Amino acid sequence: MIRITSALLLLIISNLKIFPQNITDIIKPLHLQTGKADTILISDIFYSNNYNATFLANKNVKVEYDKSEKTVVLKPDDQFEGLDLINFKVNDSIYTMPYYSESISNYTFSLRLKDLPEKVNLFGSFNGWNRENLPMTHDKKNRVYSVSIPLEPGTYQYKYILQGKEILDPANQDSIPNGLGGYNSVVVIPNLHTEECYLFVNGYDNNKGGMTISFTYRNNKYREPVRREEIIALYNNSAVPQERISTAANKFLVTVDSTNIKGENVLRVAVNRKGLASNIQTLRFYDGEPEGNNHRTDYDNVIYSIMVDRFSDGDSSNSIPVEDPHLTKKANYFGGDLQGIINRINDGYFDSLGVNTLWLSPVVDNTDSAYREYPEPHRYYSGYHGYWPVSSTRVEERFGNMDLLKKLVADAHNHNVHILIDYVANHVHEEHPFFKEHRNWFGHLKLPDGRLNLRMWDDHRLTTWFEPYLPSFDYEGSREALDTMTSNAVWWLQVTDADGFRHDAVKHIPNEFWRTLTRKIKSEIVIPQHRDIFQIGETFGSYELVNSYVNNGQLDAQFNFNLYDTAIPVFIDTSRSFESLDEQMQKSFSVYGVNNLMGNIMDSHDKVRFMAYADGDVSLNEGNAAEIGWKNPPEVDNKSSYNKLKLYLSYLLTIPGIPIIDYGDEFGMTGAADPDNRRMMRFGAGLSDWEKETLKDVRKLIKVRQENSALRYGDFYTIKAGRDIYAFVRSDLNERILVVLNKSNSRVITPLEFPYAFKADSVADLILGGSLPVNNYKVGIPLEPYGYSIFKLTEAVKKDE
Repeated sequence: MIRITSALLLLIISNLKIFPQNITDIIKPLHLQTGKADTILISDIFYSNNYNATFLANKNVKVEYDKSEKTVVLKPDDQFEGLDLINFKVNDSIYTMPYYSESISNYTFSLRLKDLPEKVNLFGSFNGWNRENLPMTHDKKNRVYSVSIPLEPGTYQYKYILQGKEILDPANQDSIPNGLGGYNSVVVIPNLHTEECYLFVNGYDNNKGGMTISFTYRNNKYREPVRREEIIALYNNSAVPQERISTAANKFLVTVDSTNIKGENVLRVAVNRKGLASNIQTLRFYDGEPEGNNHRTDYDNVIYSIMVDRFSDGDSSNSIPVEDPHLTKKANYFGGDLQGIINRINDGYFDSLGVNTLWLSPVVDNTDSAYREYPEPHRYYSGYHGYWPVSSTRVEERFGNMDLLKKLVADAHNHNVHILIDYVANHVHEEHPFFKEHRNWFGHLKLPDGRLNLRMWDDHRLTTWFEPYLPSFDYEGSREALDTMTSNAVWWLQVTDADGFRHDAVKHIPNEFWRTLTRKIKSEIVIPQHRDIFQIGETFGSYELVNSYVNNGQLDAQFNFNLYDTAIPVFIDTSRSFESLDEQMQKSFSVYGVNNLMGNIMDSHDKVRFMAYADGDVSLNEGNAAEIGWKNPPEVDNKSSYNKLKLYLSYLLTIPGIPIIDYGDEFGMTGAADPDNRRMMRFGAGLSDWEKETLKDVRKLIKVRQENSALRYGDFYTIKAGRDIYAFVRSDLNERILVVLNKSNSRVITPLEFPYAFKADSVADLILGGSLPVNNYKVGIPLEPYGYSIFKLTEAVKKDE
């Protein structure tokens, strides 16, 4: 990146100090609706031992704080839109909380029917697929049912349900496979602000006076020079004084003095002009230097998911299958164990692959018996997967013991690899002592109307049971259960020295559980032991539901299934455009921020493997992919399918968020739905030539991510999103990285044009080597069928700003 001349450092006002920091969490922007009150728990905003806060007056938003309930009620003015700041005081220090105030229009869904059923409901991705809470009113005369709901810009899937029957919208021809054998209707709510409004980061300089960062603001509607009062700059949780901001036309500088650059720090900068906010540039520093090269954070994670039983058998003495005449081999234990993982850690497998975080499936002791699955065809399964716990302290004996788990964690740490334990908090197996001794801790299988409350994921999400033999905790009805299980989770971290959790079934557990757990983790581990604990959860549902668990008081992240649900059809279906994926990407940014820790996936133990889609063994709208796995397990027949997989991984490893590699993804393991997607891992001589070539190329891709900080800390700017071509640039204070994807089966040369803020004479190929010239901000990128290229923008001679 360009470095600023030292002459510009005269802008530093050395006597001004940024406010001292006692709150260490970076306070995330709140999203509010213009003229509408919203209530937020202050503990979700930041962690503190003292919530005796005082909020200062703000002309654009009314703030009321109830100290007894610890709730903050915010109501933006009817006339205010954009990005603004709220100041508050804790421990005699003043902190600043950013918030967006947005005007959201109602969208009306209408359904015309010949007959008039008594009840018609709308449900979709906007309400977590709840079939009950959006009843439609009807106009008998016109035979139209309708309901209006506020929807932000974005893409939404939906259906109608009448008399128990789900139907598509007959007036809407746009639909998408739902992965369950059917389709969902799709509606796109356009963004009314069509003008481009973007803040680019240019470069930085630091010396004994301080640290100065340069930005360029672009707005193709309002072209007048940017004014200082339009610039919002936060250093950690305090507003940068305006005296430290200097403007010149569409460029400006922000300066931090040298007394405030030690340790980890975050600078966030945006422009708010005439009710329209730019992207927020989030820049992280360690000891005054940009993050990415000298200090590990959670943004550096590349997570590798391991199903312990299916990975590696390191000790054949504990390979003991469950004996049951109803149980097939595919649903039994395969013999994988902790020793097998330890062996792979120490033989350097994960080092060579480039992953630095292992997510282990549950290692807690599970039932020794087989149980019948409730849905047809009622097959029997063992607890090989780990999600049927019968103890809260013992390690599954088929995997090893607690000493071996401790050794695994210690050996991983010696390789700079972190360990995440999969924690099951929603339920236990009926054999568990908790269920036998504390029946009042759990909910009831039967609903008041006599129906079984089984797998009602959305309608009864906090009380539903997964199976009749998996009782679900009633945390809302039992504080004792909540305290016991949150303390047990902390115990696992303390005993094993693990680095965090992957949490199962998050949305089926009330927020209070996660608030209690996170508070215990911070007060008992993070603060006294100076340890970083990372928590990522699993929730299928709307953005609003998923995000309700992601904040400073609950989880660090969740899996980004909404982005995955768009990405898979785009990469598999030749008729779908990258434009829809880019729209979903921007929606994701508006919810979680560009610099987020959300988990991005290609496969998981609950999903059909990508290779089964790519090779045509499973269709996108297959309703019973599990049966394919039982009766006709996929095998890869086409080499091009491996190229499609590498194309998807090139996307996964270069977008914002944390990439998650499911075991076997690195060479292209295939599989239909559970349990076929959980085949035994293969290594070395067990791989085909195509698989070995894929593994080699995937290692290169992961290495590119690990060696280029912009792919972990950078912003995101779309250059092109067409049917077959997707091109974007990630920029941080170290570099700019260009990623170009081609999902067509043809070789192409795609022309790209950079914005004027990107000064480059050439682009250097980080995969193949060599470079291509950039002339007048334009470059032509050659791409092979299902090809990808990753470039670093370079300048022949660096120029002063």
